[in-house]
Amino acid sequence: MEQSLYGNKRMTDSSDTGSLFVCYPDLRKRLSHVTLGDFPTPVERLKNLEERLRIGDARLYVKRDDLSGRPYGGNKVRKLEFLLARAVQRGCKEVLTFGGAGSNHALATGLYAQRMGLRSISMLIPQPNAYSVRKNLLMSLRSRIELHQSPGMLATALASIRELAVHKMRTGRFPYLIAPGGTSALGMVGFVNAAFELRDQVQRGELPEPDILYAASGTMGTVVGLLLGLKAAGMKTRVAAVRVTEARFSSMGKAARLFQAANSLLHTADPAFPLLAFPPEDFLFIHDFYGEAYGLYTPEAMEAVRLVAENSSLRLEGTYTGKTFAALIADLRGERLKDKTILFWNTHNSLDFSDEVARMDYHELPKAFHRYFEEEVQPLERQPGS
Repeated sequence: MEQSLYGNKRMTDSSDTGSLFVCYPDLRKRLSHVTLGDFPTPVERLKNLEERLRIGDARLYVKRDDLSGRPYGGNKVRKLEFLLARAVQRGCKEVLTFGGAGSNHALATGLYAQRMGLRSISMLIPQPNAYSVRKNLLMSLRSRIELHQSPGMLATALASIRELAVHKMRTGRFPYLIAPGGTSALGMVGFVNAAFELRDQVQRGELPEPDILYAASGTMGTVVGLLLGLKAAGMKTRVAAVRVTEARFSSMGKAARLFQAANSLLHTADPAFPLLAFPPEDFLFIHDFYGEAYGLYTPEAMEAVRLVAENSSLRLEGTYTGKTFAALIADLRGERLKDKTILFWNTHNSLDFSDEVARMDYHELPKAFHRYFEEEVQPLERQPGS
């Protein structure tokens, strides 16, 4: 793909996307890519937390994907580098994606799409109220992301069909559809590449090869993409996927299907990329920390958020990373990680944009979203110190 400019981001032939494409150069010819993130993201040892948690000979590291890009970090940037490039390649003028009312994915999609000259449409469903929901909605307003909320998944599907037709009439083209969380075979390539990035950091001596990697599992693209990349890179690391969405969206069967879809895409693009069997022994599904609903915080998650904040520079949140770190803490205390090298993959955006939205008026949002500003946030976030 020839180089060209979209906003201030450079479309590439994938030659600068990381060591995955050094190992498998034919991928450059078949997979479009745009440089959006700041990679590699740092790896840090959490020594204060090691001491606080009294983990003995275990070693605890963090992969700082919270610093993956500007204006918004977190795990979505890696997927969007491939998904938005595909949208531009197809000549689309808009993208349409999905999420909860305070979706980090929907906001990240809108912000990075804007930088590439694409308009963004977010189809959202309700979720428990939180300060982060308010901030993300206001940032979406500031960024002129088109927002729609429907009461549930079926209603959202029907509303999405309507919006696709409306926007086709307006622009002459259908918006490019991006799946919830950016989880598709193409989006997952970003995390296959991330695993090769991690392998390079291990080889440079930035950390020992992890025995186990903990990451939040929402739509599963991050954890399964990492699993595929780790196995293709020849690493022994197992993936502990901590479920933070309803059980119907997360299963070993779905993990295997996603693994095979991304593997097939990469093998088709470059036959040198191996076809691998899904390794269930290297994929641990942890279900016990989800709580009662998506986006509803748990006491264990909020305790993990507090503990991490007191003993490191990291800032977690209650929906994804707090629950994931709570699972990690429980496994440490249960001595299941004795003598292990543990890597926590921080998928949360840590860049604060509070000042940017401080003067935004929520009344300018569609009326369906006003309740998030007029009703109390959920109880665990109202507690002192939360």
